[in-house]
Amino acid sequence: MTIQDVSPIPRRCSSSDDVAAPLLPTTQGDEVAHDEFNGASFSGAVFNLATTIIGAGIMALPATMKILGLVLGITMIVVMAFLSDASIEFLLRFSKVKKSRSYGGLMGDSFGKPGKVLLQVAVLVNNIGVLIVYMIIIGDVLAGKTEDGIHHYGVLEGWFGHHWWSGRLAILIITTLGVFAPLACFKRIDSLRFTSALSVALAVVFLIITAGISIMKFINGGVAMPRLLPDVSDLTSFLNLFTVVPVLVTAFICHYNVHNIQNELDDETQIKPVVRSALVLCSSVYIMISILLRASSYACVPYCILPLRINIDGLLFPSAPSLTSSNVRFGCLSAGLISVIFLGANCIPSIWDAFQFTGATAAVCLGFIFPASIILKDLHGKASSRDTILAVFMVVLAVLANAIAIYSDAYALFKRNAPRE
Repeated sequence: MTIQDVSPIPRRCSSSDDVAAPLLPTTQGDEVAHDEFNGASFSGAVFNLATTIIGAGIMALPATMKILGLVLGITMIVVMAFLSDASIEFLLRFSKVKKSRSYGGLMGDSFGKPGKVLLQVAVLVNNIGVLIVYMIIIGDVLAGKTEDGIHHYGVLEGWFGHHWWSGRLAILIITTLGVFAPLACFKRIDSLRFTSALSVALAVVFLIITAGISIMKFINGGVAMPRLLPDVSDLTSFLNLFTVVPVLVTAFICHYNVHNIQNELDDETQIKPVVRSALVLCSSVYIMISILLRASSYACVPYCILPLRINIDGLLFPSAPSLTSSNVRFGCLSAGLISVIFLGANCIPSIWDAFQFTGATAAVCLGFIFPASIILKDLHGKASSRDTILAVFMVVLAVLANAIAIYSDAYALFKRNAPRE
């Protein structure tokens, strides 16, 4: 995400020299880089935003449905989609009022430099956490995982047996150098439009296959009917329901890339239908997966790395030229990020721990608290009473739900580690 505020420039389809490449500005200030990019299409923007939304959160949906039950779980998916649409609409509307072409520029306009820095830190925590989750998933699927003294074989171990190259460390090294490093080299989101379309197509294929398998197993009695409602028997089980909130928040976070995608659109007025189309698509995929109680995932690594690298650059080098003008800085930041993600994937035990931390802190700020705060600040007096009420509701809901989630997780951890009498 480009955290800098850059002035809008007119688009003329007849001349490619006048088209912006807004993901990476020429400087950390107000200038915009120019190249031969002619603007992203509507379908490309939808696929890019959908791939930003559907990421590692999809892997935790079965566990989420197990806690909430099918009815409440699907209801929460729909509610989160509507709240995400509202918060993104806040950002887009006030960006137009304040002539901001980035999330960071909007935060800077409302809260000054501290607001922009706070946003940068939130993107840092959220995206590093999500990328670590991707790595953990890759390690668990391919190399297996030992849990409670029981080793669950991974794909490579199951096929070829135990070898040095089928171990977790080797697989993560190969994945880091062979997948993450090349994907980190992309500098513009629209360069990934074909990858995004392929990702969504693969998700649909996996859903169809999974649906067929699930239906056949259900007919043959091989799978039980999923629970429709949560099992709430005491206060602890009730508080445990809130632990899924950070996961659901993370599942719809795309706010840090909305401005990037808008700036790359050939017609920037299409961004609202792009957002709603992507949210409908992703919600449909989430609901289908929730019903089938299965998960599929596909690569959206570069959609996290691109804004992550820009925000780190803004924090460390606020007055430096754009990354487009410094391949050395670009390469060093990319290598540093990949190293941190690799180390995190080897140190953090499970994706649920990563989701709980990033979802309850950075993700909820990016998705709800920051957009609502911009509305409540309302420097230009453009917020309606409905906007204010919805903003207050977002802040109260986010703070209360995530506070209970953190308490419930801490209580469960304390109880699990307490000595047994």
